[in-house]
This record gives sequence, C-alpha cells and structure tokens, in this order.
Amino acid sequence: ALLEEFGGGSVQAGDSLRLACVAAGRTISRYAMGWFRQRPGKGREFVAAIHLGDNRTYYSDVVKGRFTITGDSARGTVYLRMSNLKPEDTALYYCAQAETPISLETVEESYPYWGQGTQVTVSS
Repeated sequence: ALLEEFGGGSVQAGDSLRLACVAAGRTISRYAMGWFRQRPGKGREFVAAIHLGDNRTYYSDVVKGRFTITGDSARGTVYLRMSNLKPEDTALYYCAQAETPISLETVEESYPYWGQGTQVTVSS
C-alpha cells in the first residue's frame, strides 16, 4: 500500500488518540497530505490537511481546536493528534496524498492516493 494508517482504536469520550499515516517510498513534503473520515451512515468528510513544505494547516470547523495535524518528512509520516474525543468522532479515518499543487485542500477529489483507513470508536 502506498499509504497506511495506524493508531485507531476504541476510547472513551474525552480521551486522546494519535493516528499515523506512513507513506511508503513517497515524498510527503512536496504536496498536501490530508485526513478524512467517514462516520456511520455518512459520506467521507474532510478533517485536516497540511503542506509540510511551509507547514500550512487546515481544519474542519468541527475538529478545530481539538485535532492537530503534523508531519515528519524524514519518516514519511503524517500524524493526527485527536484530543477531547467525542462519540460523534467515531469514524473510519483515512489518510490521503495529493500529487500536484492543489487549491482545495478540503475536497477529497484533490487527493488521488488513499490509505485503507483506521477505525476510531469513541464511547460515551
């Protein structure tokens, strides 16, 4: 797999979790890397994105202030630190990578490469 996510699991509301996305054999600093999620019965939605070249970050309104996206270019890994988790954060979380400069970091069509996803379940 080009992208592989790690770190999902089952936690209680208020807990924290860190997801990792490893881009095997790929440079992650050139173009945007994103995290999306798909909640039960919903379509896939944008969570966060980062341009590691200049550390620009983007967040959806529902996670802003609770989630933090970072990356380590040397390790080819992007992280999503999730704090104060809520039951509504329960979802399959996907990592995505762009391969060209993009202007719409929040749109899944901007990302041609995707991981298989990692499940996050938050209990109340």
